[in-house]
Amino acid sequence: MIRMIRRTILWLLGLAALAAVVVAIWGPGFVERRLNPVSGPAEGWPVSPQAEALHQRLVIGDWHSDALLWDRDLLGRAERGHTDIPRLAEGNVAVQVFTTVTKSPRGQNYGRNSAEAPDNITPLFIGQLRPLPSWFSLKERALVQAAALRRAAERAPDQLMLIRSAEDLQTLLEARQNGAKTVGAILGSEGAHPLEGQIGNLQVLYGAGFRLLGLTHFFDNELGGSLHGEGGSGAGLSPFGRQVVEEMMAKRMIIDLAHASPQMVRDVLAIPGTRPILSHTGIHGHCPSPRNLDDALLQAIAGKGGLIGIGYWADVVCGKTPADIAASIQAAIALVGEDHVSLGSDYDGSVDAPFDASHLAALTQALLDAGLSDQQIAKVMGGNMMRYLAQML
Repeated sequence: MIRMIRRTILWLLGLAALAAVVVAIWGPGFVERRLNPVSGPAEGWPVSPQAEALHQRLVIGDWHSDALLWDRDLLGRAERGHTDIPRLAEGNVAVQVFTTVTKSPRGQNYGRNSAEAPDNITPLFIGQLRPLPSWFSLKERALVQAAALRRAAERAPDQLMLIRSAEDLQTLLEARQNGAKTVGAILGSEGAHPLEGQIGNLQVLYGAGFRLLGLTHFFDNELGGSLHGEGGSGAGLSPFGRQVVEEMMAKRMIIDLAHASPQMVRDVLAIPGTRPILSHTGIHGHCPSPRNLDDALLQAIAGKGGLIGIGYWADVVCGKTPADIAASIQAAIALVGEDHVSLGSDYDGSVDAPFDASHLAALTQALLDAGLSDQQIAKVMGGNMMRYLAQML
């Protein structure tokens, strides 16, 4: 009887071990395929020779990809998600901001989320078998993703370059002018909760290569209110948040107000010298989604010299085609001017997209179809972003 019990226990332990292996190998990929679909045609949208030729002349930049969350080798072409270095190179992308995602509340929505809700990222990191410290610390979770990007750049410097300064950016762009296909990567954080309430951790992140920081994500944190938090629109920048903003300015880091509450946006803009961006969004007057801030706040960001990054997913552009993204870009130009509009796809951010990075020429085609000039397209697709980075890094 005892022997049978032992066999049963060993059998159950074996099944548990096998289940853990199955989850680790196939689970994260299954989740990513479900959360990051490409909603357009598999073969891509039609692109004319004129649009393709223009697209290849552009210097293209994008403010937001969450690819690091999914623990894929960025140097390999994946059959899931939206971005990796081969697909970015095929899409002629010069600079991509890769953000680290460290916490996401269960039941995440655009209305109200509690900072105390169960976290979606913890089981994902456990399932991916990420290093043990990252299971328990948001700071370590950000650093693990940063290290993965840094290792990829060290393994293939001809394919991927980590951008830490304006000088790095200039080096990259000069190399690309001379025929290189290297993709420049800027490291950012989706929300500043990896600071864990300690200002000293800003230097830790900076030392790890972070040059962009979103202040909040889907929940209120130590810095202040989220657009989707429990504090509502009245929760602004906390004293700690102001300290972080001022230290970021001293370090020439980029302040990202994506997911910030309206009052936090106002509070940041009221600090002398701030020049924040809104990395991934839509235009509320064009697409009245709760994810999109009021138009007046976008005008205020542009008024301080900031940029508005237009996303690709249906919730912010109210459609699922390249033409819908182009219409949102047109609305942004009408609202804030052509010098303040850029791209902020939110690729790999648990959103749909009508095309992956390799088929980005479909957007150039849609912008031509919408009547934008070559000069306007060049600004929106990356010119504005390159100018901003050269001045701010």
